[in-house]
Formats: sequence, structure tokens, C-alpha cells
Amino acid sequence: LAAVSWMARGASFAERWDLAEQYASEAYEGSLELMKDRPLDAERFLPTALGAGIEVLGRTYDAQGDRARAVTFLGAARQEFAGTSIETRIQKNFLLLSVEGEPFPALEVDDYLGIQPPTPDDLKGKVVLFFFWAHWCPDCKRQEPVLRALYDEYHDRGLAIVGPTQLYGFVSRGQTATPEEEIAYLNGDYTAQFPIPAFMSVPISNDNFLNFGVSTTPTLVLVDREGIVQRYNPGHMSHEELAALIEPLLD
Repeated sequence: LAAVSWMARGASFAERWDLAEQYASEAYEGSLELMKDRPLDAERFLPTALGAGIEVLGRTYDAQGDRARAVTFLGAARQEFAGTSIETRIQKNFLLLSVEGEPFPALEVDDYLGIQPPTPDDLKGKVVLFFFWAHWCPDCKRQEPVLRALYDEYHDRGLAIVGPTQLYGFVSRGQTATPEEEIAYLNGDYTAQFPIPAFMSVPISNDNFLNFGVSTTPTLVLVDREGIVQRYNPGHMSHEELAALIEPLLD
């Protein structure tokens, strides 16, 4: 089933939607059949098969011109598989189709790095780029110079950048860590090697990553001066891509 689910993803990347739907349906329905006598996360590859099946079916319905069906399907799947290992993945795909044009909700703050996180009132009237990142993520490190350049160019015109992260239970080289040890690592050895930008507050909460479907790091969310989400983007973005989105919002 995992292999079939990857075939579904391959067909979706090629925009062969009939084939994508066929493979995704097989992965989805086969996974549900297996789950009649075992929990989802009891099998190593079952979450992969089911998660990809749901993802590709949602993408397929949208590509076929029925976004409402896609959003309804993903929303129902999100509820059905809440609390499992694929919940965040489903949430990401749900938000890709539904969050742009909606108000950005307040972040949870269990702890933070750097400067104190801004309140929603602090961000009123600003264009805000939220950079969801992980300390182990190479693409996040590649994104940071882009953020520094954008801040230098646009902060005088009202751009703010906030960098939410979460705790993963490990530090360098995969060494297991308690929350206190991981925060000490982030404030110490990690920051010494990869300095966190002085302008960027880093609120820490696992709930934010679940709520915003951050199964891909970095994930970038751009919010306009009215607090409305204008772009939700799982994955790295170039300076040119981000500047083209930010510039019109500052006018």
C-alpha cells in the first residue's frame, strides 16, 4: 500500500489526475481495511499509505475543479484521524486549500527564544511573515539569510518576522533531550553556531505546528496589515518569491 501511495503522488505530480485518484483510492481504502484489526500507528508503513492517499485525493478533487469537495473531505479526515501521526499532514493539506483569505489566529506561547513574542495587538497594522522552523532542518538554515535580507529591506515600511518553533525531544546528532535540555541547547550550542536573528522572536509550542499543519519545515505564512493570510507555503522560498508577495502588501 505504501508503494501504491507513492505511485499516487507521482501521478499527481505529473497532473495525471484520473490515475492519481485511482492509486490514491486504492491506498486509502486498503489502509482503512487494514485498520479494522489494528491501530493506524501500529504498522510502520500504514501511516505513509493512508496519509498519502488522503493527501492525493484532496489534491485530485481540487484539481478536478471541486475545491469544496476537497476541503470537506480533508476536514472530515482531519477529525477522523485526530491524535494520530498523520494529523499534522492532513491539517497542512486542509490549510493549503482553505486558509488563504482567512484571519491568522493567535499563536500559542509555552516558552520562547530571543525577544519576547509580540502580542496580536503589537502586530496590528504590520505585514507579518511567520517562519515555522526546526533546529535540525537544513532548508530552515538556508531560509534565514533570505529573512535577514527581507527584514533589512522592508522593516522600516512595516514588515515584521516571527519564527515559531517546537521541541522535538532531541538535540544535536539525535541525542535524546528533555524540554529543559533542548531549550538550553537552543539557547547555547545551537545559537552559537546558528545565531537567531535579533529581530525575530521565537515562540515555542508544539500546538502551533499542529494547528498550522507544519509537517514540512520551513513553512512560511504571510499575513497582511489586516491580519489576513495571503500565502501559506510549506517549503523554502527564495528572496525573489517572497519580495514579490511582500512588496504589494506594504503599499
